[in-house]
Amino acid sequence: MKQIEYFYSTHSAFAYIGSAKLLEIAAAADREIVHRPVNLGPVMQAAGGKPSRERTEAHRQYFFGREIERWAEHRQVPIIDYRPTHHDNSLALSSGMVIAALEQGMNVDKLVHAIMVSHWRDDSNLADAQTLAAVART
Repeated sequence: MKQIEYFYSTHSAFAYIGSAKLLEIAAAADREIVHRPVNLGPVMQAAGGKPSRERTEAHRQYFFGREIERWAEHRQVPIIDYRPTHHDNSLALSSGMVIAALEQGMNVDKLVHAIMVSHWRDDSNLADAQTLAAVART
């Protein structure tokens, strides 16, 4: 089976907004998604991007506010206002959970989607083991 190699952050708004559509595209094309959770901060900085805290307030409000709202509206996915409470917490646990599931040979498509939904719809803490365990049970 041909594959789609997918690099993303488990707390990325844009990955969440496109998650269901990506699953739909992969299924329609008979492709397996190969999940590669990464910490995008260092990647963005290496590519010349500025960390969020170094961007202007106007840029943050537009790119991390209105653009997220607009794409969520377009994809018809529920999303909390502006930014989840726990957004700046470590992604090590949620990324590690995905990697562990991959290493066990599990299909993690639904797990990854559920993690992102939990964060962006329900404002969950992706650095909390009990929260992630509950997400995995859904």
